[in-house]
Amino acid sequence: MKGKHGKDRFPLGPRMTGALFGLAFFGVVASTAHASVGSDSDSGSGSGSGDKAAAIAALPHKQKKPERAVPDASGDKARAKKSGAANARSEVIARARTWNPGTDDRVRYSQVRSHNGYRADCSGFVSMTLGLEKPGPNTQGLTSSRYTERISMDELKKGDLVMDAQGTNTTRHVVIFEKWANSGRTSYWAYEQRGRYGTDYRERDYGLDSGSQYKAYRPKNL
Repeated sequence: MKGKHGKDRFPLGPRMTGALFGLAFFGVVASTAHASVGSDSDSGSGSGSGDKAAAIAALPHKQKKPERAVPDASGDKARAKKSGAANARSEVIARARTWNPGTDDRVRYSQVRSHNGYRADCSGFVSMTLGLEKPGPNTQGLTSSRYTERISMDELKKGDLVMDAQGTNTTRHVVIFEKWANSGRTSYWAYEQRGRYGTDYRERDYGLDSGSQYKAYRPKNL
């Protein structure tokens, strides 16, 4: 501070000037060092985070087990239904054989007598093989929608029926289809309870002629 006479009131000596210069220099160095340390710390932190992420990514991950496919229940039901129908058809044939067709032990034909509760005529025999109520409906009754449904001759399967329901009780007849007799399907093997004889198993061609009164039917329980 200059006074009246233009001289410094508090002149700085050489020692004071040197001290101030030293303090200023030390402050600059300290500030630079702090900035350097801070910079190194941030850099180290970033590098560590990257290394950690890379290490985690390299770890083997537990793979999710694939879900097991659920079986198609509808397919099983369809197969069971088909198998059940095949068994029912085989049972029809098995029952037909219990009347000993074509042997001396066959059940003799009769419209008035019965065998094990079923009439010993053709419709009574068929009723027995299908497990219908005793003594069984007659041939016309078997064509009812309660018991059967119409099918074509080409659709015949084991246990199906071929019937002539027209005429009188002396002309109507029904047989049980088992299998085709040849590849040309010109005849088939059938079980029947025929007049003046009884239970038989023989080759038939009923219903195969275009004008035949015999028609194919499928029992409702098959």
